[in-house]
Amino acid sequence: MSKSMGSSQFSKPVARLLVLVLVQFLFLSNVCLGARKLTSLYQPPTMALTYHGGALLQGDLPVSILWYGNFSPAQKSIIADFLLSLNHKDQKTAKPSVTQWWNSVQTYMKKAGQKPTNVSLSTQLSDHNCSLGKTLKKSQITELARRANFGRGWLTLVLTAPDVAVEGFCMRNCGFHDSNRKSNSVFIWVGNSATQCPGKCAWPFHQPIYGPQTPPLVAPNADVGVDGMVVNIATLLAGTVTNPFANGFYLGSTEAPLEAASACTGVYGKGAYPGYAGELLVDANSGASYNAVGVNGWKYLLPALFDPYTSQCETIV
Repeated sequence: MSKSMGSSQFSKPVARLLVLVLVQFLFLSNVCLGARKLTSLYQPPTMALTYHGGALLQGDLPVSILWYGNFSPAQKSIIADFLLSLNHKDQKTAKPSVTQWWNSVQTYMKKAGQKPTNVSLSTQLSDHNCSLGKTLKKSQITELARRANFGRGWLTLVLTAPDVAVEGFCMRNCGFHDSNRKSNSVFIWVGNSATQCPGKCAWPFHQPIYGPQTPPLVAPNADVGVDGMVVNIATLLAGTVTNPFANGFYLGSTEAPLEAASACTGVYGKGAYPGYAGELLVDANSGASYNAVGVNGWKYLLPALFDPYTSQCETIV
């Protein structure tokens, strides 16, 4: 008599083994499914730049420049045009414009219930002979800023030439901003890194010192040092206006805060990731990459800004 094809064809030990294997499979499946479900439900905490209630640089903001060392007329024009373009209202200016970028900074003023910041270019001084020498301490930058500061509430921009070494330059930073609360004045220092550390302070116009070795972009004004300076000036200007006295908008500690632009370091266009600046505009004639145009036709690469409403790095291209 033939046997049926049911479970009775297996011996009891084999049947118990099959049941054990089936139970283990279901258990492991549940563990894996549970882990996958928990992972999909996890949302990383949203990064937010908190307003700490301090004064911001609202209203009219005259900017004076101290050129320390040798800068050519063209180099001065590139940087001066950037500053002149921040609050320019001429509708004929090519888009995307520097003004559009600056309008993103103004969202911080609106969020804090303060007036928009209207930057104007004021006095420019030149110290061609480097009166304090070509190796400067950080305290000497403060002294230079004091020399070029002509009024309360002004912003002073101290810019050092490629052959001027500054304490901490390249090792710790490419520039910094600081303030004097007694005189209600603020200043920014940025160095020209063309010969000292272009791989750090002029990226993405030079091969990076570390990380993915992607080909460098062509600098929009054919000057790696100065085009890199504009990136750093823009980054620090956004941070200075929104966090001038270390109690404005920032994330983290007051000693090393993330500010409006520094919270988006390395991001210039959509789709950016480490080693890739993002999707940018490219000049058909020079092959240079840029994302903003000034009032006199100079092109710039400006950093993304952290949007205080969406908590995202926003670009203008």
